[in-house]
Amino acid sequence: MDSNGRSASQKVPLPLDLAWGFGLVALLCLATGWLDSPPTLFYVLAAALYLGVCALVTRYWPHTRDFGWANRATLLRGCLVIVLVALAPFAGNLANSLWLYGWMALLALILDGVDGKVARATGSQSDFGARFDMELDALFILGLSIAVLALDKAGIWVLALGVVRYAFVAASHFADWLNAPLPESFRRKTVCVWQIVTLLVAVLPPINTLFASATLATALALLVWSFYLDIRWLYQRRHHHDVY
Repeated sequence: MDSNGRSASQKVPLPLDLAWGFGLVALLCLATGWLDSPPTLFYVLAAALYLGVCALVTRYWPHTRDFGWANRATLLRGCLVIVLVALAPFAGNLANSLWLYGWMALLALILDGVDGKVARATGSQSDFGARFDMELDALFILGLSIAVLALDKAGIWVLALGVVRYAFVAASHFADWLNAPLPESFRRKTVCVWQIVTLLVAVLPPINTLFASATLATALALLVWSFYLDIRWLYQRRHHHDVY
């Protein structure tokens, strides 16, 4: 979610917003290093992911507008998500800090609703904000899927939870009708939250492989079903330019 700048009394330069985000990522990385001494690749991944976010935000956010408090809330959550994703491949080495990883993931999930409330309170919803929020959800799910795999809580198939949406985006480059806007869906939001919750629970130390695999398989089945419904809806309206 985001602010389109109408309610901003003063415009804060976008580089300044991205700079404090970088500072927060650096601080979280330093705290992680102090707790667990992750490999150098962790820091490289965190920096690369944040620079990627900066590049996309700079590309699509109009520089003439203030970034807005709702977008800043999304960026705050994004900093946390980036550190979690960068740490995911090394989750098997977290040992005593695995509970902390789970709590951080829970905080990221809770923060998911903050930007939307801010945007609605200020009347500043926009397509950019919705996409920003959605892409962070997708990255978060992919990161948690990698963490579950690194912990040997499920087989490589668990990565499908994080890859299916990216496969859909890739397919949309070849089938233009997949780019048509979809109507709001409570089903879609529920499946997304269920994905995150089952992945989050799976990374916790007390959860065994059987329970994790069973719940994650359910999440994957629901995800495939949800995408099937959306793709069918889009296909049936592929000849209409004004879908919704």
